[in-house]
Amino acid sequence: MMTLWEYVLIFLAAATPWLEAIVVVPLGIIRGLNPWLVSVVAFIGNWLTILLVIIFYEKFQAWREKRRAQKGIETPPESKRQKRARHIWNRYGLPGLALGGPLVIGTHLSALMALAFRSPKYLVTGWITFSLALWIVVFAVGTFYGFSWFQR
Repeated sequence: MMTLWEYVLIFLAAATPWLEAIVVVPLGIIRGLNPWLVSVVAFIGNWLTILLVIIFYEKFQAWREKRRAQKGIETPPESKRQKRARHIWNRYGLPGLALGGPLVIGTHLSALMALAFRSPKYLVTGWITFSLALWIVVFAVGTFYGFSWFQR
């Protein structure tokens, strides 16, 4: 029964923004759980919350614009952070953001940034899904074989 709860915790931790699946997968494997099952559960947990971000982004933007219009607030000028993000976007685009984002800023924020830069939802979903799967496999294999190598 304890093992089932451990997998539920893996799912919930992976679904939590800032506590990405690429952090949770090595912890689950080090804990002694099945690497394949940990990877699948973490992927599903992380992916579902990213999907929610992608689905509800437009609704959030519409609500925010409506609220700003009601209060008479103008759109603020671009900050230094936003300028830097736009520069990175112009240089590397969606593939670069999707592949590098999980390591640097997290998958949720990567998806938000891509949507903010007006990328189509289907492309954001595809690239983020590919990137998440790739990084989970890399971290799962690295953790599994890395720790078995140390146990020799």
